[in-house]
Amino acid sequence: MKLSSLVKNIPARIYQDRDIEIERIEYNSRAAREGDLFVCLTGARRDGHEFAPMAYENGVRAFLCERPIDLPYDAVQVVTDDTRAALAIISADFYGRPADKLKVIGITGSKGKTTTALLVKEILCAAGKNCAYIGSNGVIINNKHTETVNTTPESLVLHRYFRMMLDEGVEYAVLEVSSQALMHNRVDGIPFAAVAYTNLSPDDHIGEGEHANYEEYRDAKKRLFESDRFDSPFCIFNADDIEAEYMVSDSRGELISYSMKGNGKICAYSPRRYRSETSLGIEFDCSFDGVTIPVKLMSPGEFSAYNGLCAMALCSCFDVSCDFSARVLANTPVQGRFEIVEGTPGITFIIDYSHSGFSLTKALTTIKEYEPERIICVFGSVGGRTQCRRQELALAASKYADYSIITSDNPDFEDPENVIAEIAFHMGKGAQFECVTDRAEAIRRAVSMARRGDVVLFAGKGHETYQLICGEKVPFSEREIIEEASAALALN
Repeated sequence: MKLSSLVKNIPARIYQDRDIEIERIEYNSRAAREGDLFVCLTGARRDGHEFAPMAYENGVRAFLCERPIDLPYDAVQVVTDDTRAALAIISADFYGRPADKLKVIGITGSKGKTTTALLVKEILCAAGKNCAYIGSNGVIINNKHTETVNTTPESLVLHRYFRMMLDEGVEYAVLEVSSQALMHNRVDGIPFAAVAYTNLSPDDHIGEGEHANYEEYRDAKKRLFESDRFDSPFCIFNADDIEAEYMVSDSRGELISYSMKGNGKICAYSPRRYRSETSLGIEFDCSFDGVTIPVKLMSPGEFSAYNGLCAMALCSCFDVSCDFSARVLANTPVQGRFEIVEGTPGITFIIDYSHSGFSLTKALTTIKEYEPERIICVFGSVGGRTQCRRQELALAASKYADYSIITSDNPDFEDPENVIAEIAFHMGKGAQFECVTDRAEAIRRAVSMARRGDVVLFAGKGHETYQLICGEKVPFSEREIIEEASAALALN
Protein backbone atom coordinates (compact mmCIF):
# COMPACT_ATOMS: atom_id res chain seq x y z
CA MET A 1 0.00 0.00 0.00
CA LYS A 2 1.28 3.47 -0.86
CA LEU A 3 2.07 5.70 2.12
CA SER A 4 -0.30 8.39 0.84
CA SER A 5 -3.20 5.92 0.83
CA LEU A 6 -2.29 4.56 4.25
CA VAL A 7 -2.29 7.95 6.00
CA LYS A 8 -5.09 9.66 4.09
CA ASN A 9 -7.62 9.19 6.93
CA ILE A 10 -5.50 10.67 9.74
CA PRO A 11 -4.74 14.33 10.46
CA ALA A 12 -1.06 14.72 9.60
CA ARG A 13 1.72 16.86 8.21
CA ILE A 14 4.17 15.11 5.90
CA TYR A 15 7.84 16.05 5.73
CA GLN A 16 9.95 14.95 2.71
CA ASP A 17 6.86 13.92 0.78
CA ARG A 18 7.77 10.80 -1.21
CA ASP A 19 5.10 8.21 -1.84
CA ILE A 20 6.84 5.13 -0.46
CA GLU A 21 5.39 1.63 -0.83
CA ILE A 22 4.56 0.29 2.65
CA GLU A 23 4.79 -3.46 3.13
CA ARG A 24 4.28 -3.60 6.89
CA ILE A 25 3.48 -1.40 9.89
CA GLU A 26 5.82 -1.83 12.87
CA TYR A 27 6.32 -0.18 16.27
CA ASN A 28 9.15 -2.39 17.54
CA SER A 29 12.43 -0.90 16.31
CA ARG A 30 14.25 -4.20 16.66
CA ALA A 31 11.79 -5.88 14.29
CA ALA A 32 11.59 -2.95 11.88
CA ARG A 33 13.05 -3.35 8.38
CA GLU A 34 13.07 -1.90 4.90
CA GLY A 35 9.54 -1.39 3.55
CA ASP A 36 8.01 -0.72 6.97
CA LEU A 37 6.22 2.30 8.34
CA PHE A 38 7.69 2.73 11.82
CA VAL A 39 5.21 4.12 14.34
CA CYS A 40 6.65 5.99 17.32
CA LEU A 41 4.46 5.10 20.31
CA THR A 42 4.83 6.88 23.64
CA GLY A 43 4.52 4.45 26.55
CA ALA A 44 4.49 4.74 30.32
CA ARG A 45 8.23 4.05 30.52
CA ARG A 46 9.76 4.49 27.04
CA ASP A 47 9.21 6.84 24.11
CA GLY A 48 9.24 5.23 20.69
CA HIS A 49 10.66 8.40 19.14
CA GLU A 50 13.97 7.51 20.83
CA PHE A 51 14.18 4.33 18.75
CA ALA A 52 13.49 5.87 15.35
CA PRO A 53 17.25 6.11 14.52
CA MET A 54 17.57 2.36 15.18
CA ALA A 55 14.65 1.70 12.83
CA TYR A 56 16.31 3.92 10.23
CA GLU A 57 19.55 1.92 10.55
CA ASN A 58 17.48 -1.21 9.91
CA GLY A 59 16.30 0.21 6.58
CA VAL A 60 13.07 2.02 7.49
CA ARG A 61 12.43 5.22 5.53
CA ALA A 62 8.84 6.08 6.60
CA PHE A 63 7.98 7.21 10.12
CA LEU A 64 4.73 8.10 11.90
CA CYS A 65 5.53 10.39 14.82
CA GLU A 66 4.16 13.12 17.08
CA ARG A 67 7.06 15.52 16.45
CA PRO A 68 9.79 15.85 13.83
CA ILE A 69 12.78 13.59 14.52
CA ASP A 70 16.41 14.23 13.74
CA LEU A 71 16.81 11.74 10.90
CA PRO A 72 18.61 11.85 7.52
CA TYR A 73 16.93 13.77 4.72
CA ASP A 74 15.59 10.70 2.91
CA ALA A 75 13.36 9.74 5.85
CA VAL A 76 9.70 10.57 5.23
CA GLN A 77 8.10 11.76 8.46
CA VAL A 78 4.33 11.80 8.93
CA VAL A 79 3.62 13.96 11.99
CA THR A 80 0.29 13.60 13.79
CA ASP A 81 -1.00 14.65 17.21
CA ASP A 82 -1.49 11.15 18.63
CA THR A 83 0.30 8.17 17.09
CA ARG A 84 -1.75 5.64 19.06
CA ALA A 85 -5.02 7.07 17.76
CA ALA A 86 -3.54 7.22 14.26
CA LEU A 87 -2.28 3.63 14.53
CA ALA A 88 -5.82 2.37 15.11
CA ILE A 89 -7.01 4.05 11.90
CA ILE A 90 -4.14 3.07 9.63
CA SER A 91 -4.09 -0.51 10.96
CA ALA A 92 -7.74 -0.96 10.06
CA ASP A 93 -7.13 0.50 6.58
CA PHE A 94 -3.97 -1.55 6.01
CA TYR A 95 -5.81 -4.82 6.63
CA GLY A 96 -8.90 -3.83 4.64
CA ARG A 97 -11.08 -2.80 7.59
CA PRO A 98 -11.82 -6.40 8.62
CA ALA A 99 -13.75 -5.45 11.79
CA ASP A 100 -16.40 -3.84 9.58
CA LYS A 101 -17.18 -7.29 8.17
CA LEU A 102 -17.35 -9.06 11.57
CA LYS A 103 -19.84 -8.81 14.38
CA VAL A 104 -17.52 -7.71 17.18
CA ILE A 105 -18.69 -8.05 20.79
CA GLY A 106 -16.83 -6.01 23.41
CA ILE A 107 -16.85 -6.79 27.13
CA THR A 108 -15.32 -4.61 29.84
CA GLY A 109 -15.32 -4.51 33.65
CA SER A 110 -13.00 -5.34 36.53
CA LYS A 111 -14.02 -8.96 36.92
CA GLY A 112 -15.69 -11.53 34.71
CA LYS A 113 -14.48 -10.40 31.28
CA THR A 114 -12.59 -13.58 30.46
CA THR A 115 -15.21 -16.02 31.70
CA THR A 116 -18.09 -14.15 30.09
CA ALA A 117 -16.27 -13.77 26.77
CA LEU A 118 -15.37 -17.46 26.60
CA LEU A 119 -18.92 -18.47 27.51
CA VAL A 120 -20.25 -16.23 24.72
CA LYS A 121 -17.85 -17.85 22.28
CA GLU A 122 -18.95 -21.36 23.26
CA ILE A 123 -22.66 -20.50 23.05
CA LEU A 124 -22.41 -18.80 19.65
CA CYS A 125 -20.29 -21.60 18.20
CA ALA A 126 -22.76 -24.18 19.49
CA ALA A 127 -25.52 -22.20 17.77
CA GLY A 128 -23.68 -22.50 14.46
CA LYS A 129 -22.27 -18.97 14.51
CA ASN A 130 -18.51 -19.19 14.06
CA CYS A 131 -17.07 -17.06 16.86
CA ALA A 132 -13.45 -16.23 17.70
CA TYR A 133 -12.06 -14.85 20.96
CA ILE A 134 -9.39 -12.33 21.98
CA GLY A 135 -8.53 -11.68 25.62
CA SER A 136 -6.54 -12.74 28.67
CA ASN A 137 -6.58 -16.37 27.55
CA GLY A 138 -5.00 -15.41 24.21
CA VAL A 139 -6.58 -15.66 20.76
CA ILE A 140 -8.79 -18.56 19.69
CA ILE A 141 -9.73 -18.86 16.01
CA ASN A 142 -11.39 -22.11 14.89
CA ASN A 143 -10.02 -23.84 18.01
CA LYS A 144 -6.44 -22.74 17.22
CA HIS A 145 -4.89 -20.97 20.20
CA THR A 146 -2.28 -18.18 20.17
CA GLU A 147 -0.87 -16.43 23.24
CA THR A 148 -0.93 -12.64 23.51
CA VAL A 149 0.99 -10.15 25.67
CA ASN A 150 -1.95 -7.90 26.61
CA THR A 151 -5.58 -8.64 27.44
CA THR A 152 -6.47 -6.37 24.52
CA PRO A 153 -3.60 -6.26 22.00
CA GLU A 154 -2.39 -3.08 20.29
CA SER A 155 -4.65 -1.96 17.44
CA LEU A 156 -2.18 -3.17 14.80
CA VAL A 157 -2.24 -6.68 16.26
CA LEU A 158 -6.01 -6.59 16.72
CA HIS A 159 -6.69 -5.82 13.08
CA ARG A 160 -4.18 -8.45 12.00
CA TYR A 161 -6.19 -11.01 13.97
CA PHE A 162 -9.49 -9.68 12.60
CA ARG A 163 -8.06 -10.17 9.10
CA MET A 164 -7.10 -13.75 9.99
CA MET A 165 -10.61 -14.35 11.33
CA LEU A 166 -12.23 -13.21 8.09
CA ASP A 167 -9.86 -15.32 6.02
CA GLU A 168 -10.81 -18.37 8.12
CA GLY A 169 -14.56 -17.91 7.84
CA VAL A 170 -15.23 -16.38 11.26
CA GLU A 171 -18.44 -14.34 11.61
CA TYR A 172 -18.28 -13.16 15.23
CA ALA A 173 -15.43 -12.00 17.44
CA VAL A 174 -15.78 -11.57 21.20
CA LEU A 175 -13.19 -9.22 22.64
CA GLU A 176 -12.13 -8.43 26.20
CA VAL A 177 -11.71 -4.66 26.30
CA SER A 178 -9.33 -3.47 29.03
CA SER A 179 -9.18 0.03 30.49
CA GLN A 180 -5.65 0.38 29.08
CA ALA A 181 -6.95 -0.48 25.61
CA LEU A 182 -9.62 2.20 25.86
CA MET A 183 -7.24 4.79 27.28
CA HIS A 184 -4.60 4.08 24.60
CA ASN A 185 -6.98 4.00 21.60
CA ARG A 186 -6.43 0.31 20.77
CA VAL A 187 -10.08 -0.27 19.92
CA ASP A 188 -10.81 3.08 18.25
CA GLY A 189 -12.96 2.77 15.15
CA ILE A 190 -14.17 -0.77 15.80
CA PRO A 191 -17.91 -0.94 15.02
CA PHE A 192 -19.05 -3.04 17.98
CA ALA A 193 -22.21 -5.04 17.36
CA ALA A 194 -22.78 -5.26 21.13
CA VAL A 195 -20.97 -4.12 24.26
CA ALA A 196 -21.25 -5.31 27.86
CA TYR A 197 -20.34 -4.02 31.32
CA THR A 198 -19.77 -6.54 34.11
CA ASN A 199 -18.73 -4.61 37.25
CA LEU A 200 -16.12 -2.29 38.68
CA SER A 201 -13.84 -2.64 41.71
CA PRO A 202 -11.28 -0.12 42.95
CA ASP A 203 -8.45 -2.59 43.56
CA ASP A 204 -7.40 -3.19 39.95
CA HIS A 205 -5.00 -1.38 37.63
CA ILE A 206 -4.39 1.70 39.75
CA GLY A 207 -0.78 2.69 40.33
CA GLU A 208 2.45 3.45 38.55
CA GLY A 209 2.28 2.70 34.84
CA GLU A 210 -1.47 2.13 34.94
CA HIS A 211 -4.19 4.54 36.12
CA ALA A 212 -3.54 7.46 38.45
CA ASN A 213 -6.74 6.91 40.45
CA TYR A 214 -10.07 5.12 40.52
CA GLU A 215 -11.89 7.88 38.63
CA GLU A 216 -9.45 7.68 35.71
CA TYR A 217 -9.80 3.89 35.67
CA ARG A 218 -13.62 4.07 35.76
CA ASP A 219 -13.84 6.75 33.07
CA ALA A 220 -11.49 4.84 30.78
CA LYS A 221 -13.89 1.89 30.85
CA LYS A 222 -16.89 4.19 30.40
CA ARG A 223 -15.58 5.14 26.93
CA LEU A 224 -16.85 1.83 25.54
CA PHE A 225 -20.42 2.98 26.22
CA GLU A 226 -20.15 6.55 24.96
CA SER A 227 -22.16 7.00 21.76
CA ASP A 228 -19.72 9.51 20.27
CA ARG A 229 -16.95 6.88 20.46
CA PHE A 230 -18.66 3.51 19.98
CA ASP A 231 -22.28 3.66 18.85
CA SER A 232 -23.16 0.03 19.52
CA PRO A 233 -26.75 -1.08 18.86
CA PHE A 234 -26.85 -3.19 22.06
CA CYS A 235 -25.59 -2.31 25.53
CA ILE A 236 -25.66 -5.08 28.15
CA PHE A 237 -25.01 -4.14 31.78
CA ASN A 238 -25.08 -5.46 35.32
CA ALA A 239 -27.93 -3.55 36.95
CA ASP A 240 -26.76 -4.59 40.43
CA ASP A 241 -23.39 -2.85 40.13
CA ILE A 242 -23.14 0.50 41.90
CA GLU A 243 -21.50 2.18 38.87
CA ALA A 244 -23.88 0.75 36.24
CA GLU A 245 -26.09 3.80 35.76
CA TYR A 246 -23.08 6.09 35.35
CA MET A 247 -21.27 3.72 33.01
CA VAL A 248 -24.09 3.38 30.46
CA SER A 249 -25.59 6.87 30.81
CA ASP A 250 -24.25 8.05 27.43
CA SER A 251 -25.17 4.94 25.42
CA ARG A 252 -27.71 5.25 22.61
CA GLY A 253 -27.96 1.50 22.11
CA GLU A 254 -30.74 -0.74 23.34
CA LEU A 255 -30.12 -1.19 27.06
CA ILE A 256 -30.44 -4.77 28.28
CA SER A 257 -29.86 -5.20 32.00
CA TYR A 258 -29.21 -8.36 33.98
CA SER A 259 -29.60 -8.83 37.72
CA MET A 260 -29.74 -11.23 40.64
CA LYS A 261 -31.90 -8.81 42.62
CA GLY A 262 -34.90 -8.56 40.30
CA ASN A 263 -33.72 -5.31 38.70
CA GLY A 264 -33.03 -6.45 35.15
CA LYS A 265 -34.58 -7.52 31.89
CA ILE A 266 -32.93 -10.87 32.47
CA CYS A 267 -32.89 -12.01 36.10
CA ALA A 268 -31.66 -14.90 38.21
CA TYR A 269 -33.78 -16.13 41.10
CA SER A 270 -33.34 -18.73 43.83
CA PRO A 271 -29.58 -19.38 43.44
CA ARG A 272 -28.56 -22.78 44.80
CA ARG A 273 -25.13 -24.27 45.41
CA TYR A 274 -24.37 -27.79 44.28
CA ARG A 275 -21.42 -30.05 44.95
CA SER A 276 -20.49 -33.38 43.43
CA GLU A 277 -17.65 -35.75 44.29
CA THR A 278 -15.10 -33.49 42.64
CA SER A 279 -16.78 -30.25 41.60
CA LEU A 280 -18.64 -27.16 42.79
CA GLY A 281 -21.25 -25.14 40.91
CA ILE A 282 -24.34 -22.97 41.08
CA GLU A 283 -27.91 -23.34 39.80
CA PHE A 284 -30.66 -20.74 39.50
CA ASP A 285 -33.92 -19.96 37.73
CA CYS A 286 -33.59 -17.45 34.91
CA SER A 287 -36.43 -15.18 33.87
CA PHE A 288 -36.31 -13.47 30.45
CA ASP A 289 -39.20 -12.04 28.40
CA GLY A 290 -41.75 -13.76 30.59
CA VAL A 291 -40.16 -17.21 30.33
CA THR A 292 -38.42 -18.94 33.24
CA ILE A 293 -35.80 -21.62 32.65
CA PRO A 294 -33.39 -23.54 34.90
CA VAL A 295 -29.67 -22.73 34.54
CA LYS A 296 -26.73 -24.75 35.84
CA LEU A 297 -23.13 -23.52 35.72
CA MET A 298 -19.93 -25.52 36.10
CA SER A 299 -18.32 -22.98 38.46
CA PRO A 300 -19.34 -21.85 41.94
CA GLY A 301 -20.39 -18.56 43.45
CA GLU A 302 -22.67 -15.65 42.79
CA PHE A 303 -20.12 -14.12 40.42
CA SER A 304 -20.46 -17.19 38.20
CA ALA A 305 -24.20 -16.57 37.98
CA TYR A 306 -23.53 -12.96 36.93
CA ASN A 307 -21.12 -14.14 34.24
CA GLY A 308 -23.68 -16.60 32.95
CA LEU A 309 -26.43 -13.99 32.87
CA CYS A 310 -24.23 -11.56 30.95
CA ALA A 311 -23.31 -14.22 28.40
CA MET A 312 -26.97 -15.18 27.92
CA ALA A 313 -28.01 -11.54 27.50
CA LEU A 314 -25.27 -10.92 24.92
CA CYS A 315 -26.15 -14.00 22.90
CA SER A 316 -29.83 -13.03 22.91
CA CYS A 317 -28.82 -10.01 20.79
CA PHE A 318 -27.87 -12.45 18.03
CA ASP A 319 -31.04 -14.55 18.02
CA VAL A 320 -29.85 -17.20 20.45
CA SER A 321 -32.54 -18.12 22.97
CA CYS A 322 -31.79 -18.18 26.69
CA ASP A 323 -32.99 -21.78 26.77
CA PHE A 324 -30.35 -22.77 24.21
CA SER A 325 -27.67 -20.77 26.04
CA ALA A 326 -28.56 -22.52 29.30
CA ARG A 327 -28.11 -25.95 27.73
CA VAL A 328 -24.63 -24.97 26.53
CA LEU A 329 -23.64 -23.41 29.85
CA ALA A 330 -24.47 -26.60 31.74
CA ASN A 331 -21.54 -28.33 30.01
CA THR A 332 -19.04 -25.50 29.55
CA PRO A 333 -16.05 -25.01 31.88
CA VAL A 334 -13.72 -22.03 31.39
CA GLN A 335 -9.98 -22.68 31.31
CA GLY A 336 -8.21 -21.20 34.31
CA ARG A 337 -11.28 -19.51 35.78
CA PHE A 338 -12.48 -21.64 38.71
CA GLU A 339 -11.62 -24.59 36.52
CA ILE A 340 -12.26 -27.97 38.11
CA VAL A 341 -9.55 -30.61 37.61
CA GLU A 342 -10.76 -34.16 38.00
CA GLY A 343 -8.37 -36.01 40.27
CA THR A 344 -9.07 -37.83 43.52
CA PRO A 345 -12.72 -38.75 44.29
CA GLY A 346 -14.06 -36.78 47.23
CA ILE A 347 -11.53 -33.96 46.77
CA THR A 348 -12.09 -30.83 44.66
CA PHE A 349 -9.12 -29.35 42.83
CA ILE A 350 -9.61 -25.84 41.41
CA ILE A 351 -7.31 -23.82 39.16
CA ASP A 352 -8.02 -20.09 39.22
CA TYR A 353 -6.34 -16.91 38.01
CA SER A 354 -6.94 -15.06 41.30
CA HIS A 355 -3.68 -13.13 41.69
CA SER A 356 -4.65 -10.10 43.81
CA GLY A 357 -5.81 -9.85 47.39
CA PHE A 358 -9.33 -8.99 46.26
CA SER A 359 -9.65 -11.86 43.78
CA LEU A 360 -8.10 -14.40 46.17
CA THR A 361 -10.46 -13.30 48.94
CA LYS A 362 -13.39 -13.68 46.54
CA ALA A 363 -12.27 -17.15 45.50
CA LEU A 364 -11.67 -18.40 49.04
CA THR A 365 -14.91 -16.96 50.49
CA THR A 366 -16.85 -18.51 47.61
CA ILE A 367 -15.32 -21.91 48.35
CA LYS A 368 -16.10 -21.46 52.04
CA GLU A 369 -19.82 -21.20 51.21
CA TYR A 370 -19.69 -24.87 50.17
CA GLU A 371 -18.59 -25.90 53.68
CA PRO A 372 -15.51 -27.96 52.77
CA GLU A 373 -13.66 -29.91 55.42
CA ARG A 374 -10.60 -27.74 54.74
CA ILE A 375 -9.42 -25.22 52.19
CA ILE A 376 -5.83 -25.69 51.07
CA CYS A 377 -4.47 -22.76 49.09
CA VAL A 378 -1.40 -22.91 46.86
CA PHE A 379 -0.31 -19.44 45.76
CA GLY A 380 2.57 -17.03 45.12
CA SER A 381 3.12 -13.69 43.44
CA VAL A 382 4.92 -12.53 40.32
CA GLY A 383 8.46 -11.24 40.56
CA GLY A 384 9.77 -7.81 39.71
CA ARG A 385 6.51 -5.95 40.24
CA THR A 386 3.22 -5.85 42.17
CA GLN A 387 5.05 -5.94 45.51
CA CYS A 388 2.00 -4.33 47.12
CA ARG A 389 -0.04 -7.43 46.26
CA ARG A 390 2.12 -9.72 48.35
CA GLN A 391 0.78 -8.47 51.65
CA GLU A 392 -2.79 -8.51 50.33
CA LEU A 393 -2.43 -12.10 49.16
CA ALA A 394 -0.90 -13.16 52.47
CA LEU A 395 -3.72 -11.58 54.47
CA ALA A 396 -6.40 -13.17 52.28
CA ALA A 397 -4.87 -16.64 52.58
CA SER A 398 -4.29 -16.24 56.33
CA LYS A 399 -7.91 -15.31 56.92
CA TYR A 400 -9.78 -17.70 54.66
CA ALA A 401 -7.59 -20.76 54.00
CA ASP A 402 -7.09 -23.51 56.55
CA TYR A 403 -3.63 -24.25 55.21
CA SER A 404 -1.46 -22.45 52.66
CA ILE A 405 1.51 -23.48 50.57
CA ILE A 406 3.41 -20.40 49.44
CA THR A 407 5.32 -21.01 46.23
CA SER A 408 6.59 -19.45 43.00
CA ASP A 409 4.34 -17.81 40.44
CA ASN A 410 6.18 -16.05 37.60
CA PRO A 411 9.39 -14.99 39.36
CA ASP A 412 11.03 -13.69 36.17
CA PHE A 413 14.33 -12.04 37.20
CA GLU A 414 13.55 -11.83 40.92
CA ASP A 415 14.76 -14.56 43.27
CA PRO A 416 11.57 -16.58 43.96
CA GLU A 417 12.67 -17.22 47.53
CA ASN A 418 12.65 -13.47 48.16
CA VAL A 419 9.08 -13.20 46.89
CA ILE A 420 8.01 -16.16 49.01
CA ALA A 421 9.76 -14.78 52.10
CA GLU A 422 8.00 -11.45 51.67
CA ILE A 423 4.60 -13.13 51.46
CA ALA A 424 5.41 -15.34 54.45
CA PHE A 425 6.40 -12.28 56.49
CA HIS A 426 2.89 -10.89 56.08
CA MET A 427 1.01 -14.09 56.93
CA GLY A 428 -1.34 -13.53 59.86
CA LYS A 429 -0.66 -14.66 63.40
CA GLY A 430 -1.58 -18.32 63.82
CA ALA A 431 -1.89 -18.98 60.07
CA GLN A 432 -0.91 -22.51 59.08
CA PHE A 433 1.44 -22.54 56.09
CA GLU A 434 4.65 -23.80 54.58
CA CYS A 435 6.95 -22.54 51.83
CA VAL A 436 7.88 -24.68 48.82
CA THR A 437 9.91 -22.83 46.20
CA ASP A 438 9.36 -25.26 43.32
CA ARG A 439 5.73 -24.84 42.20
CA ALA A 440 5.48 -28.36 40.77
CA GLU A 441 6.59 -29.76 44.12
CA ALA A 442 4.14 -27.46 45.90
CA ILE A 443 1.30 -28.82 43.76
CA ARG A 444 2.29 -32.42 44.49
CA ARG A 445 2.50 -31.60 48.19
CA ALA A 446 -1.05 -30.15 48.18
CA VAL A 447 -2.48 -33.14 46.31
CA SER A 448 -0.82 -35.60 48.68
CA MET A 449 -2.03 -33.91 51.85
CA ALA A 450 -5.66 -33.38 50.72
CA ARG A 451 -8.36 -35.49 52.35
CA ARG A 452 -11.96 -36.34 51.44
CA GLY A 453 -14.12 -33.22 51.68
CA ASP A 454 -11.22 -30.82 51.12
CA VAL A 455 -11.06 -28.18 48.40
CA VAL A 456 -7.61 -27.32 47.06
CA LEU A 457 -7.26 -23.97 45.30
CA PHE A 458 -4.28 -23.42 43.00
CA ALA A 459 -4.30 -19.64 42.65
CA GLY A 460 -2.50 -17.21 40.38
CA LYS A 461 -1.60 -19.12 37.22
CA GLY A 462 -5.06 -19.84 35.87
CA HIS A 463 -4.98 -20.42 32.11
CA GLU A 464 -1.21 -19.90 31.80
CA THR A 465 0.76 -22.86 30.48
CA TYR A 466 4.19 -21.55 31.41
CA GLN A 467 6.28 -20.04 34.17
CA LEU A 468 8.17 -16.83 33.45
CA ILE A 469 11.72 -17.42 34.67
CA CYS A 470 14.57 -14.99 33.86
CA GLY A 471 12.69 -13.65 30.85
CA GLU A 472 11.92 -17.12 29.46
CA LYS A 473 8.50 -18.76 29.27
CA VAL A 474 9.18 -22.25 30.57
CA PRO A 475 6.37 -24.75 29.76
CA PHE A 476 4.33 -25.49 32.89
CA SER A 477 0.87 -27.06 33.19
CA GLU A 478 -0.77 -27.10 36.60
CA ARG A 479 -3.55 -29.34 35.27
CA GLU A 480 -1.10 -32.01 34.12
CA ILE A 481 0.81 -31.97 37.42
CA ILE A 482 -2.41 -32.27 39.44
CA GLU A 483 -3.64 -35.16 37.30
CA GLU A 484 -0.28 -36.93 37.44
CA ALA A 485 0.00 -36.49 41.20
CA SER A 486 -3.56 -37.80 41.71
CA ALA A 487 -2.91 -40.79 39.48
CA ALA A 488 0.30 -41.61 41.35
CA LEU A 489 -1.53 -41.55 44.69
CA ALA A 490 -4.25 -43.82 43.30
CA LEU A 491 -1.61 -46.44 42.45
CA ASN A 492 -0.17 -46.50 45.98
